[in-house]
Amino acid sequence: MNLSLHSSPHLQSGNRVNRMMLAVIYALIPGALAYMHFFGPGVIINITLAVGTALAAEALMLHLRKRPIRPFLMDGSAVVTGILLGVALPSLAPWWLPVLGAGFALIIAKHLYGGLGYNPFNPAMVGYAMLLIAFPREMTLWLTPEVHDITLIDALHYTFLEQLPAGQTLDGLTAATPLDAIKTALSQNLTLTEIHNGSTELFGMFSGHGWEWINLLFMLGGLVLIYMRVISWHIPVAMLATLFLVSGLFHLNDPDAFTSPLFHLFSGATMLGAFFIATDPVSAATTNRGRIIYGIGIGLLLYIIRTWGGYPDAVAFAVLLMNMAVPTIDYYTRPPVFGEEQP
Repeated sequence: MNLSLHSSPHLQSGNRVNRMMLAVIYALIPGALAYMHFFGPGVIINITLAVGTALAAEALMLHLRKRPIRPFLMDGSAVVTGILLGVALPSLAPWWLPVLGAGFALIIAKHLYGGLGYNPFNPAMVGYAMLLIAFPREMTLWLTPEVHDITLIDALHYTFLEQLPAGQTLDGLTAATPLDAIKTALSQNLTLTEIHNGSTELFGMFSGHGWEWINLLFMLGGLVLIYMRVISWHIPVAMLATLFLVSGLFHLNDPDAFTSPLFHLFSGATMLGAFFIATDPVSAATTNRGRIIYGIGIGLLLYIIRTWGGYPDAVAFAVLLMNMAVPTIDYYTRPPVFGEEQP
């Protein structure tokens, strides 16, 4: 009996890669528009630069590897990588930040491993993690939601010339994210009640101002992908349920020291990570049981790193750490081959 084994990506319902990537791009649009509404038009510049660099790097590496260029450029995977990196960056960023991140993602994290289907790590998150480690200052300059008056022209001036409008300073325009602000204040022995009362403009109904709407729209886009069977429900449900349960246990035990489950679910890149990053068909687990284990691991690591680690918004690191565990997860959850003992 001949057995045919195929490497990832493993796509559902006979979807071709370019159709799946196009669906992902459409599903990202509502969250990206909300991000632009709250944090300014710089996100469009970041996405444009990241996508352009990703396509250029993809074409360069395909040329150097003597592979056909057009089919791989048209599959949409480089575009999705650029968009994911672009929406993960602060909206007020110098031009070289998305360019470096996207180039690193495509060249180092994707093509040096053999290209689409062979990269063990999510390329966009490798690029993001590199930028966060190498350029922590630039990666933490987040505009205060809806308080700034930065126009597209202002954003272009800062992106390419690093010049702000007259009378404006970075300190006056930017602020810590809600996750950063809470982590810093808790380390100063303040309670959550005191933190919320002292920073009313930073928080919304149950999460950070602006971030709750961004996460909600990314979640809706992700649910559409599940409905279309572009992604399966196993990873996002396992990740979000784990994050909800673990954060809920700590919050119930000490509500003045540990933030609520809703705060964790709708802060930072939680929903972007659950539906668009963790579900990458190449670097994620491939069996349904494995996907649940993989999602649980991401949710648990995300809470641990946010609460006790050095990076409050740690989706990238949680995903990359679980990417390393995928071969082992797949090995122990794969269905048995005829005549072979189950691992």
